[in-house]
Formats: sequence, C-alpha cells, structure tokens
Amino acid sequence: MQASKKIKKKKIDSVGIHAFSRPANFFFSILIGIIALSSILPFIFVIMISITDESVIATQGFNFWPSKFGVDGYLFLVNFKDKILNSLFITLFVTVVGTATNVFITTTYAYAISRRTFKYKRFFTVFALITMLFNAGLVPGYIVVTQLLHIGNTIAALIVPMLLSPFNIILMRTFFKRNIPEAILESARIDGASETRIFFQISLPLALPGIATISLFTALGFWNDWFNALLYIKNPNLYPLQYLLMQIQSNMDYIAKSSGLSSQLAGAVSALPKETGRMAMVVVATLPIALLYPFFQRYFVKGLTIGGVKE
Repeated sequence: MQASKKIKKKKIDSVGIHAFSRPANFFFSILIGIIALSSILPFIFVIMISITDESVIATQGFNFWPSKFGVDGYLFLVNFKDKILNSLFITLFVTVVGTATNVFITTTYAYAISRRTFKYKRFFTVFALITMLFNAGLVPGYIVVTQLLHIGNTIAALIVPMLLSPFNIILMRTFFKRNIPEAILESARIDGASETRIFFQISLPLALPGIATISLFTALGFWNDWFNALLYIKNPNLYPLQYLLMQIQSNMDYIAKSSGLSSQLAGAVSALPKETGRMAMVVVATLPIALLYPFFQRYFVKGLTIGGVKE
C-alpha cells in the first residue's frame, strides 16, 4: 500500500503537478475576487447614476444607491433614437467587417513570417516593425485616404485606416512560432496537404487563443473609434455611434455654457439631464461591446484545450 502511494507520488512529481495549499488557494481566490469586483464596480456605478433622478444628483451628488430613481437620461436619448439606431447599425457593420478583415490579413501575414521556409520572412518582419517605430503622421494619412484612395466621406474611410495592426502581427507571429510545432506542418506536407489547407485546417484551429485575443482588441478599436469619423466623415447619416454621442454631448455642453444669454436657454438647460444623460451615453456606448467578453472567453478556453505535439 505504501509502495503504491510512493509510486503515485513519484509520478505526480515527475510530470510537475504542484497544487497550492488550502490556505494559499483561499487567499488567491479572495484576491482575484477583489480584483474582479473592483473592475466591475465602476461600470455598475455608472449604470446606477444613469438611472438616478437628475434633481437628486443636483442636491445630493453621486450615490451608489440613489434615493430616487429616474430614466431622464435614457428618455433624452430617445429623442435621437433614429439617429442613434442608424449610427449603431453603422458601428456594428464597421466593427464586424473591419474586425473580420483585419484578423484575416493579420493572421495570414503573421503566419507567413513565422515559418522557417518563407524566404523573405526577415524583410517583412522588419517592415512591420518599422511601422511601429515610425509613423508618417496625420497629414500623409489624410492625403492617402482622401486623394489617393478617394474613400473620404464613405464607410470605407472608417475601416481601411485600421485594417492592419503591426502589434497584432508581431503578437500572432510569436504565437504561431511557439504554439504550432513544425512537426505537425511537416507531417501534413508529407501527407500531400497544400499550404492553404495547412493554414486553414491545422494552423488556425491551433491558434484560436491568439486569434480570439487580437479579435477582441481589434473589435474594441473599431467600436470605440471616433477619430476617423472626425477626419473623414461629413455626412451625418454616416456617423458611427461614438462620434454621434460626442456630438450630442458637445451640444449639451454648448447649451449649458450659453444658458446665461437668455431666459429661454436657461429653461432649456434646467430641463436637460446633463449628468444622467452623460452616464446613459456611456452605458449605450459600452454595454453592447461588453456583452462580447463572455463569448470571447469561451473561445479562449476552447482554444487552450486543443491538443498539440509533445516535444
């Protein structure tokens, strides 16, 4: 009996399995729980402010649990429902199309420079790194989009400038090199698989954790982008959600600063839900993209469970 226990213990030690003690496990669980709670509390606080009555905020300030609830901020945004829904559709389209295209270009580029058989991998790696260190600036980028590509004031102007990320390329290059053994690819080539089939049926499934990571980063970038709309979009019907909300906020601030000019403006300012309106805009802009996190988390876990070759 003791001999079998010793054998089991040796097996466990040989494969390097080490478990935390029960007090250490409890301590780290509490620590992670505190970190998670501190991350989600600010967003919950924003939601609570957005459903607080404006008069309560004016008299009592911000409270985590308001003494009087109200939805004035959301009712204020309902006045712009047509514009918001149109901007939301444009933002969803730009985010989905832009993320899919960006991830496809990034993964193909990174896969090529991660393979030892690619002759020009060093050149294209340095080419990607240079763009991270040196930037041509705002004016050349504006000239390329408007004068060379002629896509100014179109939805393409919201997608094309963000189609490639050098940082994501280097990230995926490292992931491909470290997590896809060359033995798998050589076995597939011996079996007669083409490079295209190897990439889509072998490399991409093994790279799901990395793809999920850069997809999340890219989707956040497209969803939160407003600067390209400021530069290239003049048609109000093509405003993305973030830029439209900024315009609404700017109009509210302008009315508030000009309220002393006339009694009519002063009455309009008193009726505006300034603070709750701001928080309602934050919720509208943040909640849809926040709902993506559980889905990406599922792909993280799924990708990590895919098997590989043991060296």
